[in-house]
Amino acid sequence: MAINKAYGKDRLIEWFKIYAGDEACDLYGTYEYLPNDTIEAIRTYGIAIKGPLTTPVGGGIRSLNVALRQIFDLYSCVRPCKYYKGTPSPHKHPEALDVIVYRENTEDIYMGVEWEEDDPICQTLIEYLNQKVIPQSVKIKNRKIPENAGIGIKPVSKLGSQRHIRRAIQHALKLNGSKRHVTLVHKGNIMKFTEGAFRDWGYELAKKEFREVCITERESWILGNLETHSNLDIEENAKMIDPGFQSMTTEKKKVICEEVKNVIAAINPTHGQGKWRKMVMVDDRIADSIFQQIQTRPEEYSILATLNLNGDYISDAAAAIVGGLGMAPGANIGDSAAIFEATHGTAPKHAGLDRINPGSVILSGVMMLEFLGWQQAANLITKGLSQAIEDKKVTYDLARLMEPKVEPLSCSGFANAIIERF
Repeated sequence: MAINKAYGKDRLIEWFKIYAGDEACDLYGTYEYLPNDTIEAIRTYGIAIKGPLTTPVGGGIRSLNVALRQIFDLYSCVRPCKYYKGTPSPHKHPEALDVIVYRENTEDIYMGVEWEEDDPICQTLIEYLNQKVIPQSVKIKNRKIPENAGIGIKPVSKLGSQRHIRRAIQHALKLNGSKRHVTLVHKGNIMKFTEGAFRDWGYELAKKEFREVCITERESWILGNLETHSNLDIEENAKMIDPGFQSMTTEKKKVICEEVKNVIAAINPTHGQGKWRKMVMVDDRIADSIFQQIQTRPEEYSILATLNLNGDYISDAAAAIVGGLGMAPGANIGDSAAIFEATHGTAPKHAGLDRINPGSVILSGVMMLEFLGWQQAANLITKGLSQAIEDKKVTYDLARLMEPKVEPLSCSGFANAIIERF
């Protein structure tokens, strides 16, 4: 409907249904959760929109969602978290949050490289680490892995990190004003060689590939200090960007002063005098602090680029602020394919009852249209959905939280209410 209204007969989507999960098993046979036909169809056409798929807890098949990401190398999971006026929320000002979470999709502990506690491979690995590796590592030589532990590997690569962060920065370049901002979210203070490396590789990428259009937070402090105090010398500038400067060793002071000197020499001519304010800001935050920041200072953030596990947690937490997973769209994007999906679970007890909120999958369709460059059609759907919610024409999950109480619409009724408001 939106495509027809926006473009008439000039553009058209032809839908081709493919199967995965329980429905695939019913059609293809037992344990055919992800048939080759499905894989080949996505590979051929490059774009798909997917409903929720059940992920078993504990034993059994691996996550089909993870499998799809790994098969097609969909390395960036993109999760916009935006508030639509009228949506019930536990927060006083949910409208202040408007962020896009970029979650790395193919690495980290979600790669599933792990062994059960009683697996002989696990026991052999623990023995090898305890006897051969840890004693040779100065910083951890006094540690020991318990013999009855399960073991998981956390791979984080430079290639994987930088291609993901590159996509986040490219997205930021399409935005305006303060939204041109990418925050690298990590736990590098603890996991220095994985999550800390993710942060370092992100800054390296920004400075190397996006130098003309990017500024890091520390660079902005240095140039900003020069704008405020035109006669500021190197050491005074260093004191302003590092409050602990006075208590540092002489060697550390030299390092900070050299940093200030190099930034001024390298980018003040191109980025100084306020020019940096129109560029993409790249900064970083510790992962646990960002949960507080998106609640207490949400307006300071735009794009959060992070690793796999962090991104899973943060995107769901952000979705709760703006109305829950029923209104949370998502996309998994790589260089050769993109899969758009509802981010909530399967809720099998509600299947076929025409009552579940379709907002998540509808907004995922909006993301798909934007990806195709069909912005006019995407805008019509967003407008219709926003107006339907404001008019309190919603499904039961939102209706039950509204004051005063409203009569809920069915799933199809909500969809029709959106169409009526294009």
